[in-house]
Amino acid sequence: MSTGDLLNVQPSELKFPFELKKQSSCSMQLSNKTDKYVAFKVKTTNPRKYCVRPNVGIVLPRSICNITVTMQSQKEAPPDMQSKDKFLLQSVSAPDGATAKDITPEMFNKEEGKVVEEFKLRVVYIPANPPSPVPEESEEGSPSSASAVDNAKQNSSLFDSVSRSLEVSKEKSSEAWSIISKLTEEKASALQENQKLLQELDLGCSMLSVSHESYGRAHVI
Repeated sequence: MSTGDLLNVQPSELKFPFELKKQSSCSMQLSNKTDKYVAFKVKTTNPRKYCVRPNVGIVLPRSICNITVTMQSQKEAPPDMQSKDKFLLQSVSAPDGATAKDITPEMFNKEEGKVVEEFKLRVVYIPANPPSPVPEESEEGSPSSASAVDNAKQNSSLFDSVSRSLEVSKEKSSEAWSIISKLTEEKASALQENQKLLQELDLGCSMLSVSHESYGRAHVI
């Protein structure tokens, strides 16, 4: 916490959870220590990167004002996760009954006999998802080892099951091809038999025709 004659500012540095391509926010709390109206204004060295709401305002006597600072999503992480961005909070006594609409840039000009408090806050990035500690190698018989053994057994059982299914599929496929081959052979044999019968039938008809002709001739004589 930073302390001045007019305001207490908390925290003293802005900590943003950093995650690529995601916005993150943190808060500031301004506490008015006096019985006066206090005007404030927030500046940053990188205004395109941060959004401050509100960036100007009035803190009523003995009251608290909360400020939200939002960092826009970033496409890449800074080297070593270190930020060079900084914020400047200025505060000055304001007329009684003043509102945010009454605040002008000139109010924060440093003039003789006029107190303008300034608080500098640096930006700190913290990992949004800190890595979990790596467990030490477990001894044989420990829960981790038992879990690994169980997983290995399950994988082996699954492999055996898949292998059996494939073998069954191969057997069924072989049986199906055998049946198809047998039916094809039977069909070919049946066609040959039919063709043979047709030939015999044609031969029989020819012989019958010759017999009729011979009979007719004999009758005429």
